[in-house]
Amino acid sequence: MGRVTTSTADLWHHYGRARATRDRSVPATFHWNWGQNGGPGTDILGALTGRCVGDLGAGAARHAAHLAVHHQPARVVAVDASPAQHAMATDLYAHLAPRLRIVQSGAVPHLQAMTSTYDVLYSVFGAVDFTDPRELLPAAAAALKPGGRLVFATLAHYLNRSPAQPDVVAADISAKTPDSQTTTMRRWVLQEHVWTKQLDEAGFTNITVDVLPAATGGPRTADTLLVSAYHPS
Repeated sequence: MGRVTTSTADLWHHYGRARATRDRSVPATFHWNWGQNGGPGTDILGALTGRCVGDLGAGAARHAAHLAVHHQPARVVAVDASPAQHAMATDLYAHLAPRLRIVQSGAVPHLQAMTSTYDVLYSVFGAVDFTDPRELLPAAAAALKPGGRLVFATLAHYLNRSPAQPDVVAADISAKTPDSQTTTMRRWVLQEHVWTKQLDEAGFTNITVDVLPAATGGPRTADTLLVSAYHPS
């Protein structure tokens, strides 16, 4: 199969599609680690009742649906640039409107249009992994209300166990176009101190980073960095 390069194909077309055919439920739990079977749950997001929450790179919006159903936010906005993921999320969870709003948009332009709107922003291996942090983090800071919180889960190292980057450098990782041709997409897998520096430069404070160890077993286990930061009040 030939290798292609493209900036327009939906490289998330296939992601989550098999699961969506057999599982249309709202998840009963919220997981942060790579294996999606552990982590501190929603506690790290703080109290969500009556809050405006944004999921950056929401995919099929399973995390967002969980919050909308189980935590009484004023609104959860599930943001994803992929037309296929937006369609899948809409098919699965449009019935949760108006508490859940499903938006097709890149994270950066969405955040730039939502100044001082969100109480909480989060990403679970979502837009934070696949967007230049020098663009995303300042946009996230601007979209948060004073005192707002950003939390994200990201890879602590590459899936082949190679160490994370010591600078703001993206790697090309394998992806497939809708017609299953092989291509690549960019992913930022950065060391802890790099994330901390980028958050600080974007104006965040009270930055914490925890390591969630990989679950034992499985061919693609990975440690997770769970990062939390605040917009100054």
